[in-house]
Amino acid sequence: MPRVHRRRLPAPTRRQLLGRGAQIGRVMGVRVAPLLVRQARQLREGILPSSVIAHPLRLAFEDLGGTFLKFGQMIASSTGLFGDEVAEEFRSCLDTGPPVPFDQVRAQIEEDLGMDLGEAYAELDPVPIGRASIAVVYRGRLHDGRQVAVKVLRPGIELLVATDLDLMQPLFAILARETGDQMAGSILELLDGLRQQLAEELDLRNEARALEHFRRLTREIDLPRLVVPEPYPELSGERVLTMELLHGVPVDDLARVRDLGHDPAPLIAEVVRGFFLTTVRWGAFHGDLHAGNMLLLEDGRLGIIDWGIVGRLDPDTHRFFVRVLEAVLGDESAWPDITAHLTRTYGRAIQEGLGLNDEQLTQFVRGLIEPTLTRPFGEVSLAALVEAPQVQAVRATGAAAHERSVRSLVRLVRNQRRMRRIAEGSGGLLSDFNRGMFLLGKQLMYFERYGKLFLADVPIMADREFVASLVAGAPG
Repeated sequence: MPRVHRRRLPAPTRRQLLGRGAQIGRVMGVRVAPLLVRQARQLREGILPSSVIAHPLRLAFEDLGGTFLKFGQMIASSTGLFGDEVAEEFRSCLDTGPPVPFDQVRAQIEEDLGMDLGEAYAELDPVPIGRASIAVVYRGRLHDGRQVAVKVLRPGIELLVATDLDLMQPLFAILARETGDQMAGSILELLDGLRQQLAEELDLRNEARALEHFRRLTREIDLPRLVVPEPYPELSGERVLTMELLHGVPVDDLARVRDLGHDPAPLIAEVVRGFFLTTVRWGAFHGDLHAGNMLLLEDGRLGIIDWGIVGRLDPDTHRFFVRVLEAVLGDESAWPDITAHLTRTYGRAIQEGLGLNDEQLTQFVRGLIEPTLTRPFGEVSLAALVEAPQVQAVRATGAAAHERSVRSLVRLVRNQRRMRRIAEGSGGLLSDFNRGMFLLGKQLMYFERYGKLFLADVPIMADREFVASLVAGAPG
């Protein structure tokens, strides 16, 4: 794997935290508060539909940018968790960050490359072709005629995301600790992972090295229909990345895909194949393969862009992932090993919280993992997978899942708090294992979306012989 340098995020001052907090409050007050008032007025009619809540929330996320756009991107690409309507509402978050004045972009390019803009590029269109959460992308042309995409970090983005994280982490830490709520805990762990990911993503030299590395891998391991853009190191630096321009459309833009006349199904199958190959062999994979980062190209190939986040599994997590595949492939001895690993990592919280002994926990874990990897995409529900531990925890308290009495809710919260604190004491919640499994789970959410669109009758482990050959040659 190529060398990685994680930038140290700045430490926001108290004044900066208060200023950003006030901005968040104003935006939420304008975008979301009217909805809360509407909900309060018609509470007797029930909770407003998610699709109604999603619109003002998406507008707020786009107004705030930074870390909020990152959340929006995850929602947009995770229909299994949030539903089609909500995911579609957040789709613009994939490529609609706030605009950046071009004079600031020019100044940043010239400072980072150490040359005038005209010396670096024959042309650079001041209208961006992509406005993501962290960077803005422009279309350009080199002096030798090659067309390029020029990625430039947003000015001040380091301080913005550091401030967001410093504001959000204490809030969700308190919620997770005091309520044990699974969603609050998941967001806290997401924020912990985001801090490391963004520290890597905010140095574009990491992405340049990743592009070159994975370009070489696609040639060596025979993935001819996948294209990784070529980086141009002489025109790249810490805050600017110049690379080959790929002409295509997002793979889930069905109308434009239909116009190109190419079938995306075999391309998605090759992406899944490539994911298994690089993850099993090297413990590395594209860590942010949402819809905006997969382009169906005019020539029928699939372009994989935005390599700012690369998943890298530590040896312990890598071995766990391989063991999961061995279990699904039929090694019965692997299932107790998987359960034992989870118990060692998170302590007895799992068993106490779920009310299961060793054998029952093994069957519970198997019942979550095995169908997800072996059933057709059209039958897989990651929403049900995520909710299953919470449902089981409710059962463990002796309350019915639908019961909402004060006594049952108090009992549930106490159980969740105890489970959370045991898990925190084990050190597993903010570990490399937990971060690695989060990235793998996020990629699975993205695959679910593409699978339901193009491979509804095919399971993620459709080619069992291929996966078995990878597992057989995996590092011990």
